[in-house]
Amino acid sequence: MNDASPLLPEIADGEDKSSPLKNCIRNNYRHVRKWAKRTKTDCFRIYDREIREFPLAIDFYAGRYCVHYFAKAGGNDEPRDWLVESVNAVLTSLFRADPEVIFWRSRIKREKRQQYEKVDDTQEFFVVHEYGVKFNVNLLDYLDTGLFLDHRETRRLVAESCRGKKVLNLFAYTCSFSVHAALAGAVFTKSVDMSNTYTAWGRDNFKINGIPMLNHEIVRADCMVFLDDEVASGKKYDVIIIDPPTISRSKKMKGMFDIQLDYIFLLSKALQLLSKGGVIFFSTNSRKFVFDKISFASASIEEISYKTLPIDFHDPKIHRCWKISQL
Repeated sequence: MNDASPLLPEIADGEDKSSPLKNCIRNNYRHVRKWAKRTKTDCFRIYDREIREFPLAIDFYAGRYCVHYFAKAGGNDEPRDWLVESVNAVLTSLFRADPEVIFWRSRIKREKRQQYEKVDDTQEFFVVHEYGVKFNVNLLDYLDTGLFLDHRETRRLVAESCRGKKVLNLFAYTCSFSVHAALAGAVFTKSVDMSNTYTAWGRDNFKINGIPMLNHEIVRADCMVFLDDEVASGKKYDVIIIDPPTISRSKKMKGMFDIQLDYIFLLSKALQLLSKGGVIFFSTNSRKFVFDKISFASASIEEISYKTLPIDFHDPKIHRCWKISQL
């Protein structure tokens, strides 16, 4: 496991500039690197589908490269050889990257009820830095890496609200929001996720940051069931984070979760758990999501999506985010 300082390689001057893809990645990286060096961050996007012939997103993770190929409907699920060779050649030329640190993933539109499964079991984790906070990442075993880069600014914004507060993190995944909150001075965090894998991963994220678990609870539970039980318990939280999947179906759940159908239940229960003066941060990556504010007449709802878009993401619709509190 790499526990070094943020890793941000230089790009040599005087390179061939005949490749549009190479030029784009070079310019993006140099622009973001200045910010990354200042903020102690070494995980960010260096290419975001800017060129039509290259339907890809490329993420930099502390000297490793995750290339996401977006397959067209009815097209090949895997990228063509020329595409792989072209991209690998560019990354090797720009960063002197060994092919072994370039990882390809195909992003395929699935049926609503279909789940992404584990794809390998290498257990090859390594550490990246985000605003100086450490996170374990895995580029081989799962479709997702353990850290959603598009929510980097959301995590920072939320953490700024957590000093001296009690925090509940629902659909916690690998607990990145909770770790940021703890390091920002939260007095207590509770992270809830249904996956044994992700709750264990979350504990490791607390551990590598030197955070004792005494006041930071991690619960494996179905969030929909957990909310009913937590409301019944009378517990209250100052900050509640809700960043659910768009669609989820698991044998551990009572039924399929659909953000558009279930968000009213989620937010209604969360509002009951909110202490006086508390705030909910709610986000979704669903591009079709419609927020019906009429269902929450007694709440103050402010969309803050524009505040959460990172410097390295060019699509303003990558996610949406709201700040919600009781009137």
